Amino acid sequence: MNVLLTLLLAVQILSALGMIGLILMQHGKGADAGAAFGGGAGSASLFGASGGANFLSRTTAVLAAIFLSCTLGLAYFGNLRAAAPSAGSVLEGAAPAQPAGAAQQIPSGSAAAPAPATAVPAPASGGAPAAGTGAAQIPAK
Repeated sequence: MNVLLTLLLAVQILSALGMIGLILMQHGKGADAGAAFGGGAGSASLFGASGGANFLSRTTAVLAAIFLSCTLGLAYFGNLRAAAPSAGSVLEGAAPAQPAGAAQQIPSGSAAAPAPATAVPAPASGGAPAAGTGAAQIPAK
């Protein structure tokens, strides 16, 4: 499946780059084909008697069709997933929450333990907040 997705993505990128190049080579409605190639009359012979407009526009249309089909294929194959259980909630598959003390444990290893945070002294008026709470670290006004 990954090989197919990689192949579709490569073809899509190449067709997009080809379209960009062909669109930039085409001339506008008001411009003449000779003006785009320096004003010479030999520019029509590069793509044949009908000029470059027919060849460039048809090739752009083919590349646009290839780009569209690759986009649809990537969207289809990219959204294929394994069948989920039909009954139950989405939250049943969620990871269990960590215990309350697990986040405060220091991991064992070669890393040094962080220095304890110093508490800001409580204001003179009012009760002192508990030392273990975050309120002890809030500066007074």
